[in-house]
Amino acid sequence: MNSKTKITDPTRILTLANMISLGRALMAVPIIYTLQDTSMRTITFFLIVLAVLSDALDGWFARKAHEVTHFGKWIDPIADFACIISVVAYLTLVGRFPAWFFIFYLVRYVFIAISAIYFLNHNHFILSSNWWGKWAAGVTALALLVHIWPWEAFPWMQDVTIYIATFLLSVSWLVYVKTFFGKFKEIR
Repeated sequence: MNSKTKITDPTRILTLANMISLGRALMAVPIIYTLQDTSMRTITFFLIVLAVLSDALDGWFARKAHEVTHFGKWIDPIADFACIISVVAYLTLVGRFPAWFFIFYLVRYVFIAISAIYFLNHNHFILSSNWWGKWAAGVTALALLVHIWPWEAFPWMQDVTIYIATFLLSVSWLVYVKTFFGKFKEIR
């Protein structure tokens, strides 16, 4: 999200964009449910596509309706995390996704979340998602898709998508660290 986006009513919670984000977080439940039955693969596919589209639509609706809120800045990356980590955890537990990625994704998020809460408490800084993280979420969703439906014509897709997602997540993490370092220098 652009840090210059005008927040017209920062305290609003019930907006269309925020409801879309909350819906994305809850999408993990039907995605995991349908993953358990191979006859529901088409439904799983459409649920994942819907989750990815909702990630693009929530920000678009917020900007279009001039309803960018502090809650929305928090709920958007939380919804991404909740949906992705739930599906990755399930796939990892059933042996269809690499455990190292699950651990990396979890550690990265916990570091960012704890830092964001610290800076919110010390200088009222509201962290916004960055574009590297948005791209990482999209590529992670693609990695999930190619792990759920491996393309036999492209057996390397599983590894390539995981490594690209890891790279994008790492760059996003570094951008957050740089932001946090700058904010830390401000409060000292």
